[in-house]
Amino acid sequence: MKLLCLSSQLAEGSSQALSLDDLQLLAVRRHGQVYLYRNRCPHRNITLHWQTDHCLDDSASLIRCASHGALFLIESGECVVGPCEGQFLSAVPCREDSQGIWILPD
Repeated sequence: MKLLCLSSQLAEGSSQALSLDDLQLLAVRRHGQVYLYRNRCPHRNITLHWQTDHCLDDSASLIRCASHGALFLIESGECVVGPCEGQFLSAVPCREDSQGIWILPD
């Protein structure tokens, strides 16, 4: 396990683009749950964010690709709107405890 960040760095209804070693990651907290994905859009294999803390749509209910506006479900990473509809973000296993958010081994 590797520590990704402190829990306080990921507020409710927010997202963060983070990196750990060679991994580019996207973390989202929704309804108290942390979701972690590789920060790569399946359409063009580019990062999803345009600012490190701006990866969600205006309602904070979907992940949005800054390059072409594709929208992904936070809970599953499935693209529901855009050129990669039906494809998924790559989930990264994680857990949260009193020390922070941890990446779990595959």
